[in-house]
Amino acid sequence: SYYPVPEGNVVAATTDYGVEFPSVIERDSVFATQFHPEKSGEPGLRVLKNFLEI
Repeated sequence: SYYPVPEGNVVAATTDYGVEFPSVIERDSVFATQFHPEKSGEPGLRVLKNFLEI
């Protein structure tokens, strides 16, 4: 798999899947994810809803 290696202090969350990698980055008012919450059923929809409420 591939994962981003961002520059600066922009990592909002990490995931450990054998190796720890950034899974959410944030800069100014933009968030980017390295996962597919829409494929996780109800918990994933909650993640998307929480993003909309930021």
